[in-house]
Amino acid sequence: MDGHTQSSKTPDPTGGNFAQGRTVISDTAVAKVVGVAARGVAGVHALGSGASRSIGAIRDVVGATDLTQGIRVEVGESQVAVDIVLMAEYGYPLQDLANTVRAAIYAAVEDVVGRSVIEVNIEITDVYIPSADADKVPRPRLTERLNAAKPPASTDLEDQP
Repeated sequence: MDGHTQSSKTPDPTGGNFAQGRTVISDTAVAKVVGVAARGVAGVHALGSGASRSIGAIRDVVGATDLTQGIRVEVGESQVAVDIVLMAEYGYPLQDLANTVRAAIYAAVEDVVGRSVIEVNIEITDVYIPSADADKVPRPRLTERLNAAKPPASTDLEDQP
């Protein structure tokens, strides 16, 4: 199993002292929380290394975005450690960006997951620099070009033999 259990005592809704049980939070669940937090920081262009970003672009096209791309977490009984790989946008001071991402991850994991974060290691592997062509009109997607090339369907019955 890729998660750890944590015993919990919560007030019993039926009026008893405490309801006993355990909570299992998987590494994948924590990694998704981390991914959402990191992507929400201005200056983060993408998560993951060059190869994983290429595969991620293909996933995005087919609607299967991987929120855990570029993220590795270790979930303990009460603590979480995070390693994250990202590409920054040009113009953002890299150390400040890393500190902002780190703070966002600490807050998200502690608030959403309910575990303390012992460390967040950040590796900035690249800086995205927009091309001079960014001001031009974007090229239509393949599906848009294919749909435009299809002849319109005839709905008039008089045209049929």
